[in-house]
Amino acid sequence: MSFTDKFDKEDYYLSAEGYIVFTEKYHLKRGYCCQSGCRHCPYGYIGDNNDEQKRVKTKMNQKEE
Repeated sequence: MSFTDKFDKEDYYLSAEGYIVFTEKYHLKRGYCCQSGCRHCPYGYIGDNNDEQKRVKTKMNQKEE
């Protein structure tokens, strides 16, 4: 049994780099935030390691200047 056999197909997808990326639907089924800065976090957590959120923050700061 592989790791992905534990999840429904709508719970994740594979990134271009081959990483497992959990969907918002999976996070909602799990029922809590793990505070890992997940790409599809429905709970609004912005982690320090979340590059996408850092890019958004940087763009917002540049517009203010």
